[in-house]
Amino acid sequence: MKKVVVTGIGAVTSIGNNASDFWNGLISGKSGIKKITRISVDNHDTKVAAEIDDTYKELVKKYWKRRQLNAAPDAVQMGLASAAEAIENCGVDFNEYNCKKTAVIMGIIENSFNHENADYPSNVTLKKMPSLAPALISMKYKLNGASFNISTACASSAYAMAVAKQFIESGLYDMVITGGISNIVSHETITGFNQLLAMSANPDPETACRPFTKNRDGFIMGEGSGAVILESEESALKRNAHIYCEFSGASMYDEAYNLTAPLTDGQGMVESMKLAIENAGIAPEKINYINAHGTSTGLNDAYETAAIKEVFGSNAGNIPVSSIKAAIGHTLGAGGVLEAIACIKTIESGIIPPTIHYDEPAPECDLDYVPNTARKHHVDAALSNSFGFGGHNATLIFSKYRKGNL
Repeated sequence: MKKVVVTGIGAVTSIGNNASDFWNGLISGKSGIKKITRISVDNHDTKVAAEIDDTYKELVKKYWKRRQLNAAPDAVQMGLASAAEAIENCGVDFNEYNCKKTAVIMGIIENSFNHENADYPSNVTLKKMPSLAPALISMKYKLNGASFNISTACASSAYAMAVAKQFIESGLYDMVITGGISNIVSHETITGFNQLLAMSANPDPETACRPFTKNRDGFIMGEGSGAVILESEESALKRNAHIYCEFSGASMYDEAYNLTAPLTDGQGMVESMKLAIENAGIAPEKINYINAHGTSTGLNDAYETAAIKEVFGSNAGNIPVSSIKAAIGHTLGAGGVLEAIACIKTIESGIIPPTIHYDEPAPECDLDYVPNTARKHHVDAALSNSFGFGGHNATLIFSKYRKGNL
């Protein structure tokens, strides 16, 4: 079975429209959560979100034709920007690479078309096409491998990465461009999550999203996209690529229980983490950082804490755990890949991003959540959780790269 490595990263977020600025924003404790400006919030309970600015579009215009972009909603263009950055970052020349052995898999809940002009502008059919982002990426770089999207709620991009890993391990593809995009802040999205009582109604940007704290009351939506280049070790070494780390373990586990609530005491989360650790072929004690799903909702944070304790036993309190959703909001379909990039950079830099906005601890959440300030910490293996509506759970594990067997 082929070893899978990470050779490129790209990101568009509310704290930076490239991977470097995103990472520097995270470790500096920057928050992208502000009062919503994209829509009127007069009739909404939720007043804040982590919106992005439009500077990412300059990168998109460099690579895609105007006619193609006219058919691409803003959310899709975010995905194109992060993919272009990741491809540049990995240094591949597709004029010389085997494009038949290169695939594109994106995690996308929806294209966010509905927030746009209600008078039905041109290219409606294309703008509503769920697979538009991977199609445009494949067309731009003339890639002939599989090109599709996966929709598994907030675990969409984590699922996309897990499937990409299997494709490379099997030898079907040498490289997969994978990642995900978030919804754009819209009346439909804000109304929908408010109806489910999942989103915070706190109007203060500094306290609306407080994972693992006593007074947390729901998540805050974040806009963004992320992309990673996954590649076989053999392919990466052949072209002398920079290898960030190994993508060593992944799980996809469905709780088959409830559309919006996790299994009691986080038992589905337990299974997801155990399966990923087993897939990585490492002992649980080798995990020395956890990037939590950490949504700032009552059930998720309590159950995820309980699940971590069950999986890691007496060592759970010694493992730093943080949630970057406090900084960039819940980026929905992009959450898995952006949190994966945080793990990748943590392994590379030896710095753990903090859980910002952390104030009064919740009694049921009693782990080390790296409150408010980044921390230097050597990390050999990092685990990232993504848990979505519908019981769609995924856990990803990244490890320091060592040539040959670990």
